[in-house]
Amino acid sequence: MGKSREVLFERIRRAEREQGLSGRELAVQFKVSRNTVKRALDCPVPPKRKSPPPRPSVLEPVKGFIDAMLREDLDAPAKQRHTIPRIMERLAAEHDFEHARTTTVYDYVAKRRPQIKAEALEGRRHLDGMVPQAKRPGEEAEVDFADFWLDLAGQRRKCVLFTLRLSYSGKAVHRVYATASQEAFLEGHLDAFTVLGGVPSVHIRYDNLRPAVKQVLFGRSRLESNRWASFKSWYQFSAFYCAPGEDGAHEKGGVEHEGGRFRRKHLVPPPVVDSLAELNERLAAIDVAEDARHIHGRPTSIGFDFEQERERLRPLPADDYDCGIDLTPTVARNSRITVRQGYYSVPAKFIGSKARVKLKANELWVFDGRQVVARHPRLTRRYTYHDFLDHYLEILLVKPGAFAGASALAQARAEGGFTKVHEAFWAAAKQKAGDREGTRMLIEVLLLHRQLPADALVAAMTTCLRIGSVSTDLVAIEARKAMEGTDADDAELLTDDLDEVPASEDGAGARVISLHSRRLPPDPRTTLPDMSKYDRLLNPVTTSQTQKGHGA
Repeated sequence: MGKSREVLFERIRRAEREQGLSGRELAVQFKVSRNTVKRALDCPVPPKRKSPPPRPSVLEPVKGFIDAMLREDLDAPAKQRHTIPRIMERLAAEHDFEHARTTTVYDYVAKRRPQIKAEALEGRRHLDGMVPQAKRPGEEAEVDFADFWLDLAGQRRKCVLFTLRLSYSGKAVHRVYATASQEAFLEGHLDAFTVLGGVPSVHIRYDNLRPAVKQVLFGRSRLESNRWASFKSWYQFSAFYCAPGEDGAHEKGGVEHEGGRFRRKHLVPPPVVDSLAELNERLAAIDVAEDARHIHGRPTSIGFDFEQERERLRPLPADDYDCGIDLTPTVARNSRITVRQGYYSVPAKFIGSKARVKLKANELWVFDGRQVVARHPRLTRRYTYHDFLDHYLEILLVKPGAFAGASALAQARAEGGFTKVHEAFWAAAKQKAGDREGTRMLIEVLLLHRQLPADALVAAMTTCLRIGSVSTDLVAIEARKAMEGTDADDAELLTDDLDEVPASEDGAGARVISLHSRRLPPDPRTTLPDMSKYDRLLNPVTTSQTQKGHGA
């Protein structure tokens, strides 16, 4: 292995110092030139070797054109920037250059692209990066919406996850809504403030969400919606709006990360629920359980830090803000109202009048005075409808032929309200009384749902079908028996509609309570009264003839 120049210089200087050799003798002994000996004696550090001049690159004639393509990519969409093959194609087509290999162009672009990006950012006088923040308890929070999918009542639907996260403790409240509407935005805040027991005292960070911001102005200034301004005034907090685009997302990175983490951990696979209220109950339980979670890098849990933060939150006002919208749409002839391009049924008696409606985040309520007469799930797609069969029963009594094709009936079947027992009772009624009258008998039974529980009526129809009766009165009696748990020992056969009551499998006839035995009170008399005096009054002629004969 050859000696390094440093070792060679050290030996030459030592030989000259200890042996007193001349330059010629040193050159002969160490087999080097006299110039090398002279440089070693002049300086113990060897001079650096002169590197040969660089070879001119084959890309030298077209480097300017490649740089121009890379500068164009700075403003181009991410998926429409120049690739290596595309650069070579343009060089060949536009500049008649085909002398470079793919690896040569690749090496140059890999080196030059970050340099061009840095040159473009040089005038901004800043560097991209993150600055760690220290938050104070009870002062700040962050809010965001995140999309996710779920199976709602048997259908795959896209909904939104509302998240409010306290910046200090990391305590978060999650709620699910049908859409990212202003009602959902306000109701999410209301639920979160109720769970936390207070409001952040300084501000809450937001994207430029449409429910809050009508227009983005210069800098941090925003033109807010009227209801959002009223809501902030009600709860006495300020809004901090992040910069638009990707840069603003980093200004509220805590809730951005929290929304994705919660969705991956608790909403995978897509949850299967019958209603959004059911899912929100699950999320509320999950939020409580996550108080024991530790955020990365913190020695204490979320719940422990939140206990310190709770006391510093601004107290809630005495009354809650009304997050719903009051509307007064007109009820059309089809007994529907139109709200946000969705159609909802109302009771038929309101046709032609204006209905008072409360549009909430996940529901729509219809009022008659102060009484709620209809509650619909909020529709998210235009021109869709939600009908209740009960709203059309008075119309269907007059037009029973429209019952079979009614959209409300199809929806009742899909939602499970119109059961197989209803179908069987309808078929039996039509077989006995004909299509028109049989359908009316079913509608009369459906009207009983307004006063009697559905389970009791289904049990009553099952009993009537077992004994072969389709009487509406009998269904009502059996439903009340099911509600009261009445024993059938004191019952008597109802034979008004039956010529012969079929026996059950064990030989005993099915017994039901008649209307008379249920409505008339028992007779307190033990013996019948004497009616002989009344019999005399009914035969006045016979009595007078007997008296005349006796006198003669």
